[in-house]
Amino acid sequence: MTQYSVSVPKKLSRLNELLMSMRRVAVAFSGGTDSALLAAAAARCLGENAVAVTAYSPTLAMEEQEDAARIAAGIGIRHILLRADELAEEGFRRNGPDRCFHCKKLRFGVLSEWAAQNDIAWIIEGSNVDDVGDYRPGMKAIAAMDNVRSPLLEAGFTKSEIRFLSKEWGLPTWDKPSAACLASRVEYGRPITPDNLKQIEEAERIVRQYAAGQVRVRHHGLIARIEAEVSQFSKLADPEVAAEISQKLKALGFSFVTLDLTGYRMGSLNETL
Repeated sequence: MTQYSVSVPKKLSRLNELLMSMRRVAVAFSGGTDSALLAAAAARCLGENAVAVTAYSPTLAMEEQEDAARIAAGIGIRHILLRADELAEEGFRRNGPDRCFHCKKLRFGVLSEWAAQNDIAWIIEGSNVDDVGDYRPGMKAIAAMDNVRSPLLEAGFTKSEIRFLSKEWGLPTWDKPSAACLASRVEYGRPITPDNLKQIEEAERIVRQYAAGQVRVRHHGLIARIEAEVSQFSKLADPEVAAEISQKLKALGFSFVTLDLTGYRMGSLNETL
């Protein structure tokens, strides 16, 4: 018996009750660990009355968009793609510490409009207990919307419990690394543009050819700051590999390519706030 053998069944029962009470739902679906479990639970409870909706834009890497479609197909839930143009929002483009608020407000506004047109009363999203207390301005936007709920949070699921249940259900996302939109790589105060988002997407694709695990390329104007897991440092510091990465990232428009010796950590740009 594991530590989750008692807690998870009780929380799953509560989650099922919540989903059944909503009757028809649109799952805000990124294809990550949290939204995948939520989509799977909704599909089990509600069948065709549950649909997964992915809002796509230049902030979502094409690889992530394709992965979301594959995961939804594996779950067996209908999957819809909706265009959400965050770059049309000045509050998002200027890239202040409240960037995620403007992003979530726009994205869930697009989802809400689609849901209303399709007679769906509830949009559900995958926040969990571990998200509470972090610096997450996007959660303020979600909390302000009457038709958006967070069933995993309401049922009391932690991230580790979500991974445990995902593994029990055979979901390929049970050990998927956490991800964030490409805009999260741009230092606060530097305007977000289609060009720097494309730079980041391509730069991370290049670095991942050499380093396993979590990889981020933080955009500091002319400087590309690579974050990788410490276990990958020896690979990245190999003179031949380092030269190849530097050459390829400079070809994207960066003048300087650096390796952050602290290693990967989630939301490192928040350290400047």
